[in-house]
Amino acid sequence: MRRAATKKAEGTSEWSRRRLLGILAAAVAVAVLLLAGLAYAVYLAIAGIGDEASANTGVATGETERSTVARGAAHRDEIAAEPMLTVPESAAFPAETTSAKAPQIKIPTGTGVNGPAFVMTGFPHTPEGAIGQLAQIDLAVLQSMSLSTAEEVYNAWALPGGVRAEDWWITASVQSFLSSADMGETKDPATQVTIEPAAALIKGSDGADWVTACVLLKVTASYRQDGQVAFSHCERMQWVGGRWMIAPGQPPSPAPSTWPGTELANDAGWRTWATANSPHDDTHDGSH
Repeated sequence: MRRAATKKAEGTSEWSRRRLLGILAAAVAVAVLLLAGLAYAVYLAIAGIGDEASANTGVATGETERSTVARGAAHRDEIAAEPMLTVPESAAFPAETTSAKAPQIKIPTGTGVNGPAFVMTGFPHTPEGAIGQLAQIDLAVLQSMSLSTAEEVYNAWALPGGVRAEDWWITASVQSFLSSADMGETKDPATQVTIEPAAALIKGSDGADWVTACVLLKVTASYRQDGQVAFSHCERMQWVGGRWMIAPGQPPSPAPSTWPGTELANDAGWRTWATANSPHDDTHDGSH
């Protein structure tokens, strides 16, 4: 069973490399090259989950009593590992949107206070609060496009028992982005990256203190001209010490990177991001 999974992962990586070469060969702008690298990182992560990522052996500390009840580790692993819709790489790039509107998900804003590694914190103890915190973690790393920032943020926001900072999905994305344009460990000062949360979903929860949260971001890179791509990210999130943190365990199965508002995005279950009126407005649909 393990060998079959490994072969499948290797095949995905090889297929992605061929597709990436095609994208790079056709690209005419540096911004497109950068974004192709970012999109490719998603497929590298698919190939690496469960086979190449090295896990820490520590145990999460600071868990509340409620987080250890619920249904437990096996149920959490099941939620995280459940496959999501498979889409082609092209789905991540701008496409025609559909007139069929997806339901909204209301995400609270943080308090505006910078937490560890200068990431905004102050999100409520709700699944939507976990989504808001995950988006801020992603925003801090992807806008800087710096390997050292990725490591600093991950170490500040991840509980023991997960992958190492260098194996984290977002670190791999930054590395791929930088490699696509032959940059060093941080982006060229002339390159601007902006992030806009566009959609989200709650994949599942286990008690009040644990949730698998997913965000869909619009990423715009500017270098002589603009390019855009959709970037998805799911994490196990756990409420510890008054804030949502990245929980221990194997990373969730990859979420589909689909251009927001398209029919494919709706099929994937993405809900349109809307800002809640207050931190206590936690309207959401049912989950596991």
